[in-house]
Amino acid sequence: MKKFYFILLFIPGLLFSKINGKTKEQLKYRTDFGSCPSRTAGGLAIKLIKIFEQSKSLREVKKEIIFSNLSKKYFLSEYNIKFNPIDNSLALSFDCPKPLMKAQIYRENGEESYDAILVDNGTLVDPTYEVLLRSEKKLIKPLPYLALPVGNLDKSIREDLTAIINGFGEKFMNNISEVIISEDDTLSIILSIKGQPSSIFLGKGRWPEKSQKLMKIISYMGLKKKIPAIINLTNAKKVVVKFNDRI
Repeated sequence: MKKFYFILLFIPGLLFSKINGKTKEQLKYRTDFGSCPSRTAGGLAIKLIKIFEQSKSLREVKKEIIFSNLSKKYFLSEYNIKFNPIDNSLALSFDCPKPLMKAQIYRENGEESYDAILVDNGTLVDPTYEVLLRSEKKLIKPLPYLALPVGNLDKSIREDLTAIINGFGEKFMNNISEVIISEDDTLSIILSIKGQPSSIFLGKGRWPEKSQKLMKIISYMGLKKKIPAIINLTNAKKVVVKFNDRI
């Protein structure tokens, strides 16, 4: 009988041990870095996983992202973090914006300037972003240049410019050499088509409307095998085109 009781007491101990083993199961995690540089996205993932392991709280993870401005520091455009308690797994999904132009922001005297990258959500980010993407071959083609005075850094100007740049399409973007926004908010675009320069003046305001007309003109000139040396769209109702030689 003593032996029988000893076995009954011992079995619950084994079951308890197995239950404890499940509660101490190591956290699993899955990552998706999207268009982000793997170097920075990987570092951010490790940082957030450690916070979750310590706090066991998605709320603490998201608080850290917001209060430490991690989206800006790690070039994020989107992020999504989910925890599945059934298999004790954490899923981290990041995405980053598409770089559009290399921007040089200058002051009125032209003596001071700093560089940035204009991305497809209208934000200006640190030029390190381009370096990271190129080092991982996630950005291969050269970026056109953007000259922008400090006084025109307001959000509406950047959003208007980004909207028309996003609408140009890759083929047209490959021909853009430089975009210039003057201190009086006028917009000019310098193209290089088949090695030939072409200057486009969109003037002030109504850029989306003017850019649509511009695309039609460029398309028509391409069919006619002509290069527009100058396209003046400063007046949205009147288009002035000076042609270059045949291609």
